[in-house]
Amino acid sequence: MFRIVRPHIFPLLALALALAAGPAASQRVAEPPKHGAPPPFFNGVTPEQGAYYAAGGTSIEHHRDAAQELAEARLLQGQLAALAPQRKGQVDAYVVSVALDSDGVFAREAREAGRVLTARYAAQGRSITLAGPDGRGGPLLARGSPANLDMALARVAELIDPKEDVLILYTTSHGAPFGVVYNYGDEGWGVMSPARLDALLDALRIKRRLLIVSACFSGIFVPALATGDTAILTASSGDRTSFGCQADSDWTFFGDALINQALRKPQPLEAAGREAAGLIGQWEAKGSLTPSLPQMLIGERAKAWLAALDARAPKVASSPVGRPAVSLLEK
Repeated sequence: MFRIVRPHIFPLLALALALAAGPAASQRVAEPPKHGAPPPFFNGVTPEQGAYYAAGGTSIEHHRDAAQELAEARLLQGQLAALAPQRKGQVDAYVVSVALDSDGVFAREAREAGRVLTARYAAQGRSITLAGPDGRGGPLLARGSPANLDMALARVAELIDPKEDVLILYTTSHGAPFGVVYNYGDEGWGVMSPARLDALLDALRIKRRLLIVSACFSGIFVPALATGDTAILTASSGDRTSFGCQADSDWTFFGDALINQALRKPQPLEAAGREAAGLIGQWEAKGSLTPSLPQMLIGERAKAWLAALDARAPKVASSPVGRPAVSLLEK
């Protein structure tokens, strides 16, 4: 999960330097920062210690330049300011899609997941993606980090009516037995645990939520976040790994099956979840992989607002994009 890397230049600063260097340089694609030395903390703790610190939202940032951080803050604030307010009397969906690891597969998956979920749930103007550079020339976005995610969720909480609107949160990264891992190049490390996410959403009074967690061991989020007003889908059970997270891929298995395939179709979320689980099972059997056992739980009260949102889904399926995740098995 952690690899040796070269130092990188923050994407906004890199773009400014490229523009100054001339037209040819400005066409260069910003690359996702690669992983460096192991995290200075998380590989050396017991599972109990890891769970304790992750529940507090622990993260470590270092070697951050002040000018780069100012550019990052302006980028994030621009994305937050663009979010539209809710509309009285209807169920508005707010989509937050975040890649908490800088491997390119997660940035690409988070970006397309944001687009698919926005189109499906009519969340145009109410959607934000935190992902950093995708290595394919996509628009500059604020990086996915616990701090940026906190601010995005806090901004959504300012805009929604908690009695009628819905948060749709898509999270993609590597996972650990105590949470989803944050690892941005060699400059940021951390973990988002189920307890941390649950406490954050409760404090912000975001009760209606569709949570989709694409990571190994992500089933640990189900019991911690299950409520009558919550729908949650995860890439695996709490004691299993999921597959497809190679850095040069376009999709993880779960992201491809659920977002790129099932949720592009005009079918209810529950049917889409079953379709995705079936596809993943087929791919894992083809590769003789230990089944990841994706999880899905839909609360009783959530079924009503899900029906309202699912009714907005496009009537015609859109086409999958990118290299299919199952193509990894052909290498």
